[in-house]
Amino acid sequence: MRGRPKQQTTLFSLRMPGDRVPAGHPLRRVKDMADAALAALSPTFDKMYSGTGRPSIPPEQLLKSCLLMAFYSARSERLFCEQLDYNLLFRWFLDMGMEDASFDHSTFSQNRDRLLEHDVARRFFLAVMGQAQSAGLTSSEHFSVDGSLIEAWASLKSFRPKDEKDDNQEPPDDKGNPTVNFHGQKRGNATHASTTDPEVRLARKGSGKEARRPKPGAGRPGARAASLKSARPRYRRTGR
Repeated sequence: MRGRPKQQTTLFSLRMPGDRVPAGHPLRRVKDMADAALAALSPTFDKMYSGTGRPSIPPEQLLKSCLLMAFYSARSERLFCEQLDYNLLFRWFLDMGMEDASFDHSTFSQNRDRLLEHDVARRFFLAVMGQAQSAGLTSSEHFSVDGSLIEAWASLKSFRPKDEKDDNQEPPDDKGNPTVNFHGQKRGNATHASTTDPEVRLARKGSGKEARRPKPGAGRPGARAASLKSARPRYRRTGR
């Protein structure tokens, strides 16, 4: 018998977003670890915000949103916030109900400095590492050092001459994705820098390869469990 689409949807639903997430989904274990680490940071969050005024977006949701953007390769915070409006998996991971509105992408830029000022990212990392150590998943006897080029969230279009003044720049035809013509121009770290992320460096793997936008860094993973135990940016002054 042929099934036909229902012309009228269900008016009320007793299901929660988490009911749609499979029991064996890997994000379930990630959520448990992240929630435990963030609970330990609650006193720090209290110091970050005023005791009066309009309630902010919970910092726990902002930090867990960064995890989702990394896991699912969200190209931008704007795109992530759009997906958050209809993605049940994302809503469940952030402890949001069906009626909760998605927050605006500007929330990230408004709160990023506050999170950096209180060293929240590093404390979050150390809290998760503490869970791994308590579970016996790490060892201080064996480790290795890995040099990596971490792809940055900065466009090649954001690289401008360092000596260029704002008065000399023409208004972009599209603020979100302006048209840029680099034909015939030579760009290097000695002469150009990213306007959106000054720490990004231009690099390529070999002659004739395309330029990439990495952040050089060093990681210290455990040799046995292959878990990252520390990470830090590493810069080298070069004109290439």
